[in-house]
Amino acid sequence: MASLIESCWQYLITHFSDFQLACIGSFLLHESVFFLSGLPFIYFERRGYLSKYKIQTKNNTPVAQEKCIMHLLLYHFCVNLPVMICSYPVFKVMGMRSSLPLPSWKVVLTQIIFYFVLEDFVFYWGHRILHTKWLYQHVHSIHHEYATPFGLTSEYAHPAEILFLGFATIIGPALTGPHLMTLWLWMVLRVLETVEAHCGYHFPWSPSNFIPLYGGSDFHDYHHRLLYTKSGNYSSTFVYMDWIFGTDKGYRKLKALKSCEPEAKTEWLK
Repeated sequence: MASLIESCWQYLITHFSDFQLACIGSFLLHESVFFLSGLPFIYFERRGYLSKYKIQTKNNTPVAQEKCIMHLLLYHFCVNLPVMICSYPVFKVMGMRSSLPLPSWKVVLTQIIFYFVLEDFVFYWGHRILHTKWLYQHVHSIHHEYATPFGLTSEYAHPAEILFLGFATIIGPALTGPHLMTLWLWMVLRVLETVEAHCGYHFPWSPSNFIPLYGGSDFHDYHHRLLYTKSGNYSSTFVYMDWIFGTDKGYRKLKALKSCEPEAKTEWLK
């Protein structure tokens, strides 16, 4: 398996420059993973499939879904792509490389864990700041246009927010100067996580059912349903920051009440 990956990587670095791989390649990879993972949830919502796993009963209209897609394409080509191109010299200075040999799985795993921990910390404070009155009204409210989120709404936001919170995603790689393969893996995992958090469905196989402290769709859906001053649940992937600062109290209280409902009904039937 390792030799196959190295052979594929050898092909890439032979036929494409570092700039093409780091900028155009990263952009195409992001778009592919984002839309391929997010579009199915639009289909599920329109068709009513898997409705028993849907967190909210309300559905978005096709017009609202199409508006989201059109805005995303505009943002991605006019904001994300230029940022990736402009960031290339920075990452080269920080030590990013694409040459062989590829890093060991221990190095990759260590760096990815570090990125998740650091991203959670930075994102929490950035997101919480965006929920102050002025910033929410002029910037973050765009992301909250969809009180019933679906996968693609994860990146539906004001361009200023894309840059502001995007800092949380790139700061880890900027500090460590990873191999491009590690950077791609980090980007794929981060995209899949944020799409899942906004998907609007809580499945039996959802990561939050198996990974300790993982927020997921149920945790973040609560954030979208409430008014900006009372929402809480500001974390990105893992919820330790909300737990430490008590900004998930409303969510935990609601979960506790829901868990008591079946017991209350059982006692009443007796």
